[in-house]
Amino acid sequence: MEFEAATQTGDELRAVMKKVVRRPHGDIHHGRLYIPPEAFTSAGTGTNLRISPFSLLDCTGSIHLGPWCMIGARSRIYTHDHIHDGLEPLLARQEQFGVLWQDKYIGRDVWIHENVLVLYQVTEIPDGAVIGAGAVLTRNPGPYEIWAGVPARKIGERRDLTPDEIRQLIDRKSFSLREYLKDTWASTDYTIF
Repeated sequence: MEFEAATQTGDELRAVMKKVVRRPHGDIHHGRLYIPPEAFTSAGTGTNLRISPFSLLDCTGSIHLGPWCMIGARSRIYTHDHIHDGLEPLLARQEQFGVLWQDKYIGRDVWIHENVLVLYQVTEIPDGAVIGAGAVLTRNPGPYEIWAGVPARKIGERRDLTPDEIRQLIDRKSFSLREYLKDTWASTDYTIF
């Protein structure tokens, strides 16, 4: 069985980066996105990254993105925050002092699933971390930890699987509409897209 490439070619990645890298406060600080050479050395794939064209990478501060990472659609990674303390109007405070910014390090083999918010407070997402769909990450996770929720918290850890465990995952019985609906499956005139 052959599968579609899960990673992007160099040209696909460059086109996506033109869409997703933003500098909303470039007048205050102009950060950069740093991708190490290891992300471009996988034989036959072009890169070993998958970045959704519908994500947002705030490069007010700089971001390091390691190899074998995935960033899902509608995920946003912020390197800036506003000064929320005090009773002055917040926009007046921003005009006077600007915004807070800092750099962010994302290690290798990090999966940031769909619709994740990675807030300013997070400085490092280490190797192997998985951030579940819809999570709001406000703290640094540990290596190979799985975080989810609002606010995100640790819900598990990644571990090595034996070949037999992988085979069991692949071979397990999946939920089937045909079996679940039984007789109504064949007798209902569904609209199919």
